[in-house]
Amino acid sequence: MKVLVVGSGGREHAIIKKIKENSSVEKIYACPGNGGIARDAECVQISATDIDGITAFAVENRIDYCVVAPDDPLVLGLVDALEEKGISCFGPRKNAAIIEGSKVFSKNLMKKYGIPTAKYEVFNDIEKALEYVKTAPVPTVIKADGLALGKGVIIAGTREDAEDAILSIMKEKKFGKSGDNIVIEEFLTGPEVTVLAFTDGKTVKPMVASMDHKRAGDYDTGLNTGGMGTIAPNPYYTKEIAAECFEKIFIPTINAMNKEGRTFKGCLYFGLMLTPDGPKVIEYNWRFGDPETQVVLPLLKSDLLTVMQSVTDGTLSETEVEFSDKSACCVIMASEGYPVSYEKGYEITLPDDLLPDVYVAGAKKDGDRLLTNGGRVLGVTAVEADMGDAVKAAYSKVDRISFANAYYRHDIGAKALACREVK
Repeated sequence: MKVLVVGSGGREHAIIKKIKENSSVEKIYACPGNGGIARDAECVQISATDIDGITAFAVENRIDYCVVAPDDPLVLGLVDALEEKGISCFGPRKNAAIIEGSKVFSKNLMKKYGIPTAKYEVFNDIEKALEYVKTAPVPTVIKADGLALGKGVIIAGTREDAEDAILSIMKEKKFGKSGDNIVIEEFLTGPEVTVLAFTDGKTVKPMVASMDHKRAGDYDTGLNTGGMGTIAPNPYYTKEIAAECFEKIFIPTINAMNKEGRTFKGCLYFGLMLTPDGPKVIEYNWRFGDPETQVVLPLLKSDLLTVMQSVTDGTLSETEVEFSDKSACCVIMASEGYPVSYEKGYEITLPDDLLPDVYVAGAKKDGDRLLTNGGRVLGVTAVEADMGDAVKAAYSKVDRISFANAYYRHDIGAKALACREVK
């Protein structure tokens, strides 16, 4: 069986390594992949957003199954294009991908179907948005409507900050056309939880909950990033809360999309806030999260490719999705200066015995050498029976890896461990 995985980050590397466990897989291609992924798949230098190029490659090479992992090709309709050529895919079609592609759509969907989320207003006029924040409660949250590499959200602590955010997004076009419309919403408080879920549009099977660490600096300081590390399971996400989320958020979301004629198949990402008023949706993504995938998939006991195919075929209800009761921790090793500006091209020293536990996000090959080639470079994961041991093991591995301007947070998992001690 030939499998194609579209994407080039640590998430894709984690997916590829898990798919390799299936004995029916003869060949895995990655478009475009990266220098680290090249150890586990054949990298093909076609951009993830080159819909025609990927489709032609898939047809020519008789790909049996394709996993479309990143957001851009999904919103551009890559799944639709491949399915038209008879190639089965994991990932939502274009009309369902709007659930992340437009925050205005997703907020209006939640409001229409009574799915709990923050109060909000939508604006496409700068002056009206500026007038609104003069009296809006602060802190407040300003979101660009469209895709912005996970960085289109600004938390404004003051009204002046809110005004600056509006001007930055709508006038200066910090996120391009994604900022033509904005959502200004209520600032929620409480523990954050990420739950990824497999769904075939009928059945929903949640994965183990995780906790992301978005800020660049220790103890949640500095700028927002794409994620500096994760742990799983999330100790705040109890069985009682999980049952409430399933009943009030997960199933209603799938039903809402069906009623809108936008049946969703793939991995649906629920970004949740456990507020004093109950769980609420912060955001939807239509894909595996990064770096959440790097702790969730190592805990998956079931065969990933089999589960994915059942999602595509609409037989998820008949397919076992089982997770280990162990704990996982992933520490992101980044280039110093990320997420603003950073140098790259430094050689990575990575011991061979650590390769199974390292997911490469931003690196390129130079002969036999692996060089840094991005802001987030590596995701270093450890799985242990105990959360504390998983955190220690992950950092022990980090200590054995080096590149010239390596930077990482030193507190991944600290909040989860503190929560566990309180309980």
